[in-house]
Amino acid sequence: MERRFADLKAEGRGALVTFVTAGDPDPETALELVKGLPGAGADLIELGMPFSDPMAEGPTIQASSLRALNAGMTLAKTLDMVRAFRAGDDATPIILMGYYNPIYIYGVERFVSDAKEAGVDGLIMVDLPPEEDEELCLPALKAGIHWIRLATPTTDDKRLPTVLNNTSGFVYYVSIMGITGTKTVPVDHVREAVARLRRHTDLPIAVGFGIRTPEAAAAISQAGDAAVVGSAIVDAIKAELDDHGKAKPGLVAKVLAFVESLSNGVRSNRAA
Repeated sequence: MERRFADLKAEGRGALVTFVTAGDPDPETALELVKGLPGAGADLIELGMPFSDPMAEGPTIQASSLRALNAGMTLAKTLDMVRAFRAGDDATPIILMGYYNPIYIYGVERFVSDAKEAGVDGLIMVDLPPEEDEELCLPALKAGIHWIRLATPTTDDKRLPTVLNNTSGFVYYVSIMGITGTKTVPVDHVREAVARLRRHTDLPIAVGFGIRTPEAAAAISQAGDAAVVGSAIVDAIKAELDDHGKAKPGLVAKVLAFVESLSNGVRSNRAA
């Protein structure tokens, strides 16, 4: 992951981080989509671990999680998807994002071992605060898996050192209050927030929640070190489902074309 951010810095641009839910709308289509993301311009991939109660997600990603679960997706199959992706790509960082309950049921020691073996680079756990680092954060770091923490507009200077402790890979700045996919990103506020975060850490700062267009991705990737796009991509998937929730022909190509438009926006906005 460090290598990827260093290479992008040398190119004078920020990263495009894409989010999709593992198994959405079905495992086969999802794997084809994930395999195509790097070629469409995704620099890092966040893979959502389907969960029945994703509390931080808006309706779009909640629905994608339900579609994946209904299609038979499990945590074990999510790791299998990472393995299948790694068979053809050993360079693009893969970050699993989700909630602790499925991992607790799976078994922390087993999960950390299997995730490392599968080729997972990092974890984002929405519902594990720093006070719970012994649960999963420390075992993951010990195994060489990055622990990526969330910071928000309400994370003040007093709280930030606690949040940044044991954080590695990058910091994920949640640019808006509320759930995913429901508001647009105020770029000026992001710049101010990123400047404040940089006073506390040298880690790259990725900005997510509310980025839906190539223009927004370009602006945010320059305000921080990366733009994270999730709900807009998941909406593009949903738009290519039939009345029974099945993938229409051409779904993968159309979604990847949208990702390419986001990537072109990010790449067009290089630093001087």
